[in-house]
Amino acid sequence: MIVAAFLKWVETAKSQERARAANALARAYLKSDMAPEERQAAQMAMTYLLDDPAPQVRMALAEVLAREAGAPRAIMVSLAEDQPEIASIVILYSPVLADADLVDIAGRGTVETRALIAARSEVSIGVAAALAEIGDAAELEVLLENPRARLTTFTLRRIAERHGHCERIRSLLLDRDDLTSGIRQLLVQFVADALAGSELVIGAVGSRRIERIAREAGDCATIALLADVHGEELARLTDQLRLAGRLSPAFLMHALCAGRTDFFSSAIVAISGLDERRVRSILATGRFHAVRALLESAGLARDLSPIFVDAVMLWRNLIQSAEGFELDHIAHRLVARYRGDNDLSDSARVLIDMVERMAIAEERRLARDYASGFALAAA
Repeated sequence: MIVAAFLKWVETAKSQERARAANALARAYLKSDMAPEERQAAQMAMTYLLDDPAPQVRMALAEVLAREAGAPRAIMVSLAEDQPEIASIVILYSPVLADADLVDIAGRGTVETRALIAARSEVSIGVAAALAEIGDAAELEVLLENPRARLTTFTLRRIAERHGHCERIRSLLLDRDDLTSGIRQLLVQFVADALAGSELVIGAVGSRRIERIAREAGDCATIALLADVHGEELARLTDQLRLAGRLSPAFLMHALCAGRTDFFSSAIVAISGLDERRVRSILATGRFHAVRALLESAGLARDLSPIFVDAVMLWRNLIQSAEGFELDHIAHRLVARYRGDNDLSDSARVLIDMVERMAIAEERRLARDYASGFALAAA
């Protein structure tokens, strides 16, 4: 009888009156000590109001029920599919919406809808993964800024793969302590690609030169990243670089000259498919021809392999000598050894040119460090 009277009254009441009634009805449902049949009747009345033509009536329901765990699920799901100003409060706050509901809403919704889901006080692993797969950069910025979002390594990688070209996404990812080296390297490549594609830089430097600069800048950043990568993570990153076609002779020589010997060993293992212990043993103790055979088994060209063997021998000798781990000297020593060699092939000369650029860059870095130290001492 009460519901019947309410429904009859609704037919003639003004929208503002209906909105106040909806507010009171929702509060009574949540707070009052109703009998089961009264509670069911109240829920039926609220369900009826979901079809009210006045948005303010449905908004009144949403404002009362949005944050309540005891709100009727069917009503909350319906309100979450209402017009944006009504749905937003429900999507953002309702604890009644399950992960499946949120994933479904994200799939059918807009950028704004997904941003609201990303901003919820709790974002589960599954919901975050779904947003990473379908979300645009705008809502994924919100997700990355949400400290209560549970983001797995897989989700972070998908965000990097899909939106690593976005500067803000890169910045938010790189600020995270839980970012793996593999994802960091992926972002390094996006930075290099952005540099190579800059019309301003291309106009100032030239397309051919900027390609080389961008490639070498990406290599330098990756080499620097490798300093803090070890064990299984190093193996995964090496495999990632191999699959991306990044383990070129120039990159491997850069790593070797920079003293990333663990990575160099890991790369030879990944390329050759040989046993890791055997590879490391040959690199650490093998004679010239044994090391050369190993490197050529990994696909290194015969005209380049002697240069690599010399580099291996140089870092081996430096480690064992009183000079300790000053592996940056390898580039200088290789240049001194090969610069006047007229028998080098074209590809070997290109490799030595790259090593010389590394040596020059190192000299300039040392000069800057010296000047900075001198200025501080004088101050």
